[in-house]
Amino acid sequence: MTGPITAGIDGADESLAALAWAAREAVRRDVPLRVVHAWKHQPDTAPEVAGRDAQLAWVREGVERAVATVVARHPRLTVTTDVLEGPPAETLLAVAAEAELLVLGSRGHGPVVGFLLGSVGQQVIAGATRPVVLVRADDKPSAEAAGREIVVGQHGDPEDSATALRFGFETAAARHASVRVVRAWTLPPVFAYSPASLSLLDEAGGPEPFEKKALAEAVQPWRDRYPDVPVVEHVEMGSAGQVLLSLAGRAQLVVVGRRAHRTALGARIGSVAHGVLHHADCPVAVVPHD
Repeated sequence: MTGPITAGIDGADESLAALAWAAREAVRRDVPLRVVHAWKHQPDTAPEVAGRDAQLAWVREGVERAVATVVARHPRLTVTTDVLEGPPAETLLAVAAEAELLVLGSRGHGPVVGFLLGSVGQQVIAGATRPVVLVRADDKPSAEAAGREIVVGQHGDPEDSATALRFGFETAAARHASVRVVRAWTLPPVFAYSPASLSLLDEAGGPEPFEKKALAEAVQPWRDRYPDVPVVEHVEMGSAGQVLLSLAGRAQLVVVGRRAHRTALGARIGSVAHGVLHHADCPVAVVPHD
């Protein structure tokens, strides 16, 4: 990782937790931290802060207070700040393109400034070309120090989850944590099997051994690259979202891949990522496929 870790903040508790998470991660990876507030003038707010200059000054003051807290905790961390005016989603997407990792609060909101992460956050996740981590307001560093795992979802062929696996192993190596790589599977209707797939299943000894073999093949390159990272290969029958959520309680971070789904209504992040983001209590990293 060579670029900065970037935290998008808006003054809400969730974004301040995201800033704290990003700072800790930047220290672990020995990279700079960039703090960005995506700001849009709100002309219909209360009279005492309705003026553009007054709002901007208020925003800058809030950013400075937040950054001062981070600097006090991590005095050797290199931190830069930007207040960028423009449409929040487009601004954050541009910021994400310049970062190795973008960190946001999972339910960010602000009555005067900032972005509503319910809508803007989903646009950023769906369109970002770099990993995006979502952090809840109650996130605590103690979860990172309690021996909890990095849980990574894997599916399909090895290349389908390569970027998520790379991110998961990089993060585990920086934290001296273990990785649990999870492959969920379900039985499709009999007519969905082709003669070739039936032959492969027969050779493997059935669906579960087949899934275990597929997972082992996907994980092996990352075992080789990170030999000091403990790994658990987890195969379980069930929907991917439900299986990942059942393991999130033991995780300090859940990592899911994301392939862009585009419809007439715009980009979608996929049902698995969507479900994990909405229900997991721990931070969640959404990693786009190459």
